Amino acid sequence: MTTVVVVADSRADTLPGPAREVTGVARAAAGSGGRVVGVFVGSAAAAAEFAQSGVDELHHLARTESVVPSNAQIAEAVARVGTEQKARMVVVNGTSRGRDLVGRIAVAWDAAAATNVTKIDLPSDEAVRASRPVFGGRATQEVELLGPRVVVSLKGHAFALGASSNSAAAIVPLPVPEGTPDQVVGFSPSGGGSGPELGEATIVVSGGRGLKSPENFHLIEELAQSLGAAVGASRAVTDAGWRPTALQVGQTGKSVSPQLYIAVGISGAIQHLVGMMSSRVIVAINVDAQAPIFRVADYGIVGDAFKILPALTAQIRKTRGSAG
Repeated sequence: MTTVVVVADSRADTLPGPAREVTGVARAAAGSGGRVVGVFVGSAAAAAEFAQSGVDELHHLARTESVVPSNAQIAEAVARVGTEQKARMVVVNGTSRGRDLVGRIAVAWDAAAATNVTKIDLPSDEAVRASRPVFGGRATQEVELLGPRVVVSLKGHAFALGASSNSAAAIVPLPVPEGTPDQVVGFSPSGGGSGPELGEATIVVSGGRGLKSPENFHLIEELAQSLGAAVGASRAVTDAGWRPTALQVGQTGKSVSPQLYIAVGISGAIQHLVGMMSSRVIVAINVDAQAPIFRVADYGIVGDAFKILPALTAQIRKTRGSAG
């Protein structure tokens, strides 16, 4: 019987999409008769929600408003659960914390590791095969992980969400290992807006220099708000100071892989394409029919963004029944 440990976290009282992807992957890896054991870092409310995501047992590492377990402590706790459960594999969700945890867990658990994984196969008890994009998504690398223990982190939005369960798994409090938890002493806004976090959003609307001035960027933000999307920007926009670098998508910014990526007024330089080519559906809006962005777009609109965006936003709000 194969046991797979899944690791998920949440900053708020609701689960991010990547947290639900790990259970589906783990259930397939565990196979018939296998067990999926969860380790969740976050609030009690979010842990209760994750307990209904298809795990057989859930270990909860609690977080308070003022003190959160450090990533080193989380990795040690996960390694302890993996050893106690005699697990074959640990699967970590594709959040910013998850990407940091995978290496720490591999060291603490003495396991082989792979990051940013988009496919997992278990051809035998001795090996795990994983696929992941490399060279900015222009190629796929296949790696074989040998040994009794394997840790993988998933690429966000690359897998279907795990099936929800009508019954909740038992929640077991997980003690925080010794050490100093992170002390939250305050927050400062990054300028990323009030929408979803850019690297984890299922929809991203990005703007480029085609918007002509920073005053026009509100068109991107209004469209994103109507879709419940994150706002992104090209390097030209952030270099010009129109928007903060936290919003930059591209080789020197953030890599995103949403279900839908809308590029407005972005020509499509390779440095930008590297950061968004793994998006499932790409829509480009540009006045220049020869813009390179159209070569990778699934759908393209050649036209004036200053006319298209207000009409598109208005129609989405009407369809969704929202005037805001």
